[in-house]
Amino acid sequence: MNFRLLLTLLLAPLLLSSCGYNSIQKNEEAVFAAWGNVEATYQRRADLIPNLVETVKAYAAHEKDTLTEVTNARAKVGQMNISIDKLSDPAAMQQFQQAQGRLSGALSRLLVVAERYPDLKASQNFRDLQNQLEGTENRINVARQRYNKAVQKFNSSIRTFPNNLTNNFLLNLERKEMFKADAGAETAPKVKF
Repeated sequence: MNFRLLLTLLLAPLLLSSCGYNSIQKNEEAVFAAWGNVEATYQRRADLIPNLVETVKAYAAHEKDTLTEVTNARAKVGQMNISIDKLSDPAAMQQFQQAQGRLSGALSRLLVVAERYPDLKASQNFRDLQNQLEGTENRINVARQRYNKAVQKFNSSIRTFPNNLTNNFLLNLERKEMFKADAGAETAPKVKF
């Protein structure tokens, strides 16, 4: 009897180390961290927008509708948050992406307004903010890609053997949702001045 107990104690760490429990946990934490980075880059953009709007207001006061639209879109984005427990909910992810898409569209229209006003383009403040927004949009794209990569790794880890057994019997974690392209994103936008 002591031999069996000793053998069980010696083999238990080996059996438990290959069950994938720890790797699944690490992968899920990587998803949460990547999601935090996505939110941080969106927040950076939301923080820059009031400065951009104020700069544009100074030069293009009569384009009030566009400025109002940007301000409203930013406010809606600020109200739309996804907690990490909703990362498995396709509807919540779609709502989040739609709010961000409306803000992106409003910003595009704002930049078209800027093109119409040469003095605004010449403003160093505006150029600096425009560069910051461009950099932020690039950061958002990188953060989304890293999030999708983390989600792919996590989803694979809970679906492959033997980790799928650990997930099914111990953890019961659900697949996470990836960022998807907006409808019509495959068609290049037409820019008109």
